Amino acid sequence: MAAANIKEVARHAGVSLGTVSNVLNRPDTVAPATRQRVLDAITELGYVRNDSARQLRAGHSRTVAIVVLDVANPFFTDVVRGAEQVVEDAGAMLVVCNSGEDSARERRHLELLEEQRVRGVLITPVGHGPQPNLDKLIDRGIPVVLVDRGSGRASRCSVAVDDVLGGRLAMDHLLDQGHRRIAYLGGPFSIAQVAERHAGAAAALEERGGAELRVATTTSLTVAAGRRAAEDLLALPARQRPTAVFCANDLIALGVLQEVTERGLRVPADVAIVGYDDIEFAGAAAVPLSSVRQPREQLGRTAAQLLLEEARSGETHRHRHVVFQPELVVRRSSEQPRRTRR
Repeated sequence: MAAANIKEVARHAGVSLGTVSNVLNRPDTVAPATRQRVLDAITELGYVRNDSARQLRAGHSRTVAIVVLDVANPFFTDVVRGAEQVVEDAGAMLVVCNSGEDSARERRHLELLEEQRVRGVLITPVGHGPQPNLDKLIDRGIPVVLVDRGSGRASRCSVAVDDVLGGRLAMDHLLDQGHRRIAYLGGPFSIAQVAERHAGAAAALEERGGAELRVATTTSLTVAAGRRAAEDLLALPARQRPTAVFCANDLIALGVLQEVTERGLRVPADVAIVGYDDIEFAGAAAVPLSSVRQPREQLGRTAAQLLLEEARSGETHRHRHVVFQPELVVRRSSEQPRRTRR
């Protein structure tokens, strides 16, 4: 059975097309009795308005998209939650796209979003080089806001955390605990956050000296990748094995924690672990995980606010680059000092 159209609603209610349009778009301008008659007709006929066509005629959509690196990562779940509330309060809808840390997949998402003429795009890009697909969206008048990533461009807003500082906080903490053989686990380094967290850790270590940093690059930021990296570290001779591990995110750190404890080693007495993001699972782990905390929901809220501001103000919008400060949360996985370091 074909869906009812607006003409059938008008005929069924005994009113003009203009009256039905007013009930749908400006209900306060229609007399209560007439408005109710139209609403009854809509219900009886099962009419559903073609919102996408209306939006195209108006030149804008009520759909905002967010493209994340890994939809399974609880960090991005919290970012999305923050953005979603702001978008819904503005009468729009947030759709989530997962790039899966794959630049080709990210490009396909952006091409489809451009075709759909979305109101704007929030994105954590896969790479940190030139981004022609984002430039194309901006040229089409579609606002773009980078999330958890500095923009480096005057033509688009960004919301980020100082990841270099976050890396410094983690490394300073491990050095303060007396560790001198430390590993950094994370990857790929094409992800800007991974590279920046490493840069901060390396800078802190260089300034203080007297310690060794071993870098183990992972192919992804997952629990499984953390376990594989831990296997390699634990295969080293005891006198070469790191006594502490700083991980690029909490999922990597949780994988390391699983592998270390299953091998019968103690955390932190044998291996101290610090993660990054401070997702909910970090504090609830078998050994509560030390982590560098990011304001996850606030990242999403702020990014969505900037995007909607730009969508409303157009060319008069002044682009902003908001940078939040991370905070080290110390828990049992790294807080117990050891008397000697071999």
